[in-house]
Amino acid sequence: MAERSREEIEKGRLLFARQCNFVLSCAQLSQVPDDKLPEVAFAGRSNVGKSSLINALVSMKALARTSKTPGRTQQINFFNLDHRLMIADLPGYGYARAPKRRIQEWNGMVETYLKGRVSMRRVFVLIDTRRGLKEMDRTILKMLDAAAQSYQIILTKCDKLKRGPVSVVYQDICGELTTHGAAHPEIVLTSAHKGHGLAELRAEMAMLANPPHLG
Repeated sequence: MAERSREEIEKGRLLFARQCNFVLSCAQLSQVPDDKLPEVAFAGRSNVGKSSLINALVSMKALARTSKTPGRTQQINFFNLDHRLMIADLPGYGYARAPKRRIQEWNGMVETYLKGRVSMRRVFVLIDTRRGLKEMDRTILKMLDAAAQSYQIILTKCDKLKRGPVSVVYQDICGELTTHGAAHPEIVLTSAHKGHGLAELRAEMAMLANPPHLG
């Protein structure tokens, strides 16, 4: 992972020191808010830690709802960060305790949303460091490649493994990403629990946001 400059880190810190508010939850595309702000989305398998990472980034315990039950996030949840950046927490793909038809509906909605969102600046695809890339992750990456939608891999729960195994997973994914045209080349290692990588991810998101308000 490339090191961020002090200036970039500070811009990220300042952005995430501002207020972040829940906007709404969308169960269907007709409810999605207008795309007036630059937008980023957090995607990943069920129980990969999307909501926990969002909460850690904004230093709030319960902005995004977390659950130990895979598939609990069943809607697209939107958050407005200082009127400079919209953050979308997407339903987890993969295992979920819901009827198969309902899971297919979620997946179809999310795919259509990601392909058609003009304001989308980047999709952060979260991968559990302990699991590495799975076939379902690869399916999502191929879909984003086909849609020419920029995405970046975020490794979560990196504190759960020792440095050696983490490095192996990191290098394996780096090698695989060379075959994906829409992939951002840098991978961010994170731990919502320990705070690893949060400053770097905040800096990355600050570069995608609107500039600060003047006056």
